[in-house]
Amino acid sequence: MDAIILQILNGLDKGGAYALIALGLTLIFGTLGVVNFAHGALFMLGAFCAVTFERLLTLSERVRDESVTFFEAYKEVPYLTIWYGDAGQTIVDWAVPLSILLAVPVMLLIGFAMERGLIRFFYKRSHAEQILVTFGLAIVLQEIVKYFFGANPIPLTAPPALAGSADIGQWFGVANISYPMWRIVYFLFSLAVIAAVFGFLQLTTFGMVVRAGMADRETVGLLGINIGRKFTIVFAIAAMVAGLAGVMYTPVLAPNYHLGMDFLVLSFVVVVVGGMGSLAGAVVSGFLLGILQSFASMTEVKAILPGIDQIIIYLVAVVVLLVRPRGLMGRRGVMEA
Repeated sequence: MDAIILQILNGLDKGGAYALIALGLTLIFGTLGVVNFAHGALFMLGAFCAVTFERLLTLSERVRDESVTFFEAYKEVPYLTIWYGDAGQTIVDWAVPLSILLAVPVMLLIGFAMERGLIRFFYKRSHAEQILVTFGLAIVLQEIVKYFFGANPIPLTAPPALAGSADIGQWFGVANISYPMWRIVYFLFSLAVIAAVFGFLQLTTFGMVVRAGMADRETVGLLGINIGRKFTIVFAIAAMVAGLAGVMYTPVLAPNYHLGMDFLVLSFVVVVVGGMGSLAGAVVSGFLLGILQSFASMTEVKAILPGIDQIIIYLVAVVVLLVRPRGLMGRRGVMEA
């Protein structure tokens, strides 16, 4: 029982990352009709927003270490700690969640620049051309990050208050089950972002216009609404969602320049399984495939089916598409000739 609970939790936090990236992908495809292969790079850029913010907060000064009395020793102390004492150190400790303050405007700006500077010229091009140009953009962004941050992973830590494990056994009435606190935080964070996106689309006038534009762009345009401008904002929001997913995932997986590519293919499989153009399908399939991948990674399962954890998502995609060619919640006419 405890192994099942742990694997479900592992799948939920991994599925949270899949769902957030797939949600942004689907939002872009549903509004603009663009297959954006650079979306994984946005996840990676969000992670490096956290790296940049953490480095800014830990700018330090070399001071003498008074705890060493036998000889002169020096240590690096962040300026925030020197200036504000314990309060400054607390800010440094909470660098990862606080980096959201940097990631939100930066990712919105990147999304806006990407859509206005490149994507809008490919709205009426074929999906093959869209894939080629956005995949090329992803490689360019990847190499830029590699140039400035290097090729090695850069580990970031969760705040000390959230760095330990939680006794989740008592939640399920099972003894001696602990789980990393930050992974639980990430899962709850992903649910909050997903709820915010759906609430924005369902409960606001802006969202209503966007949903109408997704259904019939020409009619909305005839009503005098500048739907193109609104879709640009939607692209920026999708970029921000991917960036936030990357920011909060950094304590789980150390950021590196190929992080986006690692998640990109899996996220596209998630979108296809959920159904191209279906936001709900992207979320459901993200969590579902995350859980299936988690169970497939169990030692007992791999002993019977070696390597199954590497292909389980693709096997599920094949089965789903054979039974339901449009995916679990796909709409008629999407990606069909």
